[in-house]
Amino acid sequence: MAYYDLGEYGKRLSKVREILSRRNLDCALVYYDEFNLANAWYLTGWCPQFESGAVMVPVDAEPMILGGPESEPFAKMDSAIKVTRNLPVFMVPDEEYPNAVITSFDGVFKELSVKRPLKRAGIVGASQMPVSVYRQIEAAFRGVEMVDMTEEYGRLRYVKSPWEIDQIRKAHQLADVAYDAMAKQVKPGAREYEVAAAGEFQARAGGANGFGFKAIVGSGKRSNAVVPTAGDRAMQAGETVMLGISPRWNGYSGVVGDTLPVSGKLTVAQKRGVEDLREVFRLTKEKLRPGVIGKEIDAPGRDFFKEHGYMKYLVCPFAHTLGLNEAEQPFFGPNSTDVLVPSMIVSIDVSFFGHPELNGMRLETAYEITDKGPVPLSPKMDSTLTRG
Repeated sequence: MAYYDLGEYGKRLSKVREILSRRNLDCALVYYDEFNLANAWYLTGWCPQFESGAVMVPVDAEPMILGGPESEPFAKMDSAIKVTRNLPVFMVPDEEYPNAVITSFDGVFKELSVKRPLKRAGIVGASQMPVSVYRQIEAAFRGVEMVDMTEEYGRLRYVKSPWEIDQIRKAHQLADVAYDAMAKQVKPGAREYEVAAAGEFQARAGGANGFGFKAIVGSGKRSNAVVPTAGDRAMQAGETVMLGISPRWNGYSGVVGDTLPVSGKLTVAQKRGVEDLREVFRLTKEKLRPGVIGKEIDAPGRDFFKEHGYMKYLVCPFAHTLGLNEAEQPFFGPNSTDVLVPSMIVSIDVSFFGHPELNGMRLETAYEITDKGPVPLSPKMDSTLTRG
C-alpha cells in the first residue's frame, strides 16, 4: 500500500527545487533512517527497515533514493520515488548481497553530471547522521561545496496543506478509538502492557501505519518518567495512570494524552491536579490565534504554574506543532519567536512530573489553526480536556 498522493509530492519536489535554484545549489541530499524519517517521508511517503539512506534531489533531473539492497524492492513498490541506487555507506555492515548492483557516490555523481556538473550540494539532516556515515559522505563530496539547508527545508513542513490536514484529522480519529480502548482496561490489577495493547490493536485495526511514539502507560510513580512505555506493573487502587498514544495515518501523527484514576474516581488532591492542568490547557488554547508568537502561547500557563507551585515539576513547554512527527518544529517555548499562521497544527501538551503527591500528569490533543482560531482535530478530546 502506498502512503502518498502524487500531486502532493510533486508540489513538494517543486518547492525543494525552488530552494536549490534560489541558493545556487545543484542538488539536495536528504538523509533518513528509521529514527529520523520525517524529512525523507516528506518526499517519498516511505521509510526503510534496517538500512539508512538519502533522497537525492537534483535541480534538473529525476530524484532518486540512495539506500541498500534490502530496501530497494520495498522502495520501488511503495515509495513515491522509484529510481534507486545501492551504496555501501547505507547498507547493513558486513552483509553480502551477491545479486545486487552496488554503486558509489562517484557513480551517482557521474550520472547526475551528464546534465550539470555538481559544484554545490545542499545537505539536510547532517546533524542526525552517524559520524561514520557523515565522514563517508564528506569524503565522497570532496570537491563539491556542502551547504546545510536543513532549516530552510524543515520550514516547508511548518504549514500543512489541506491534504495533510485531512491525514492528521484521520489519525486523531484513530487516537480517539485507541484512547477509549485503553481507558476501558484501566482498573486495579491490570498490567500496563494490557492497556497499551488494547490501544495499539484498535489503532492498527483501524488502518494505522505506525505510531509517532511508543504507547505511554505509566501508573503510580512510573508516571514521573515523562514518556514511560508500558511495563508489566500492575496498576494499584488509588493511583492515577498517565496514558498517551500517537497513531499514524499515511505517515501523519495523531495524539491523545490523559491522566485517569485507576479506581475510577480521583481523590481530592488528584482532582485538583487534573483541574489545574485543564486550566493551563484552556489558557494555552486561548492563545492559539494567527499572529501570536511562541513565547506568548507559553506565558499564561507558565504564570499559572508559578502562582500555584508547579514550576519545579515542569519539564516541557505547553505547545508544539505536530505533523509527520508527533512533536516537531516549531516548538513554542518561553523563548520562541515563531509566529502562528493558519494551517499550522498545534498540539497542546500540558504536564508536570515528579510531584511528591501526584507524581506525573499529562493532558494532550491537537488543533488546526485557522483565521477564526483553533479547530479541534478531536472534538471528543477537546471537550474532555477543557471541561471545568
